[in-house]
Amino acid sequence: MTASAPTRYFPAPRIARFCSQCGSSIRRGIPKDDNRERDICDHCGAIHYQNPRVVVGTLPRWQGKILLCRRAIEPRYDTWTLPAGFMELNESTVQGAERETLEESGACVQIGPLYTMVDLPHIGQVHIFYLAEASDSKLDPGQESLDARYFDLADIPWNELSFHSVSSTLRHYVEDSKRGVFPVRQYALKTPL
Repeated sequence: MTASAPTRYFPAPRIARFCSQCGSSIRRGIPKDDNRERDICDHCGAIHYQNPRVVVGTLPRWQGKILLCRRAIEPRYDTWTLPAGFMELNESTVQGAERETLEESGACVQIGPLYTMVDLPHIGQVHIFYLAEASDSKLDPGQESLDARYFDLADIPWNELSFHSVSSTLRHYVEDSKRGVFPVRQYALKTPL
């Protein structure tokens, strides 16, 4: 599958200019009985809270190898990543991780235990990765992936990984594989890449 790199990447805005309830202009300010700046509509009184976005994914395994996907979208086009993406409304973290894995790689997986939960406060995100077992070796990358394949741990393309949360999760996995014990890891990163 071939895809050309998008020319621009526009993440969803964190600060709005208009009220999503009534369409009036909004302002930044600290609401009464609050301690943080928020988007406030003086016309209808709505307070627009911005909360962290949750990225869910898996670290899929098949016969000792791990699955990585080569990104066909920005940010970090043409780099390798674990299959993951933004959690949708009305789904659990497990459902989202399973959906993202299927969408990005075509792999059918059995979700296992929570493995890493990575806080990225500087970009308002939390990245959650579950260990997963593939039901077979079949892959069929979707629109968001240029390629998907299983790698031996010794062949992980470290210099071509997409995000710091992915590389740190993989580093933990390589170390944990030596001991055969995979504890849940929760930590914060200061940089996204």
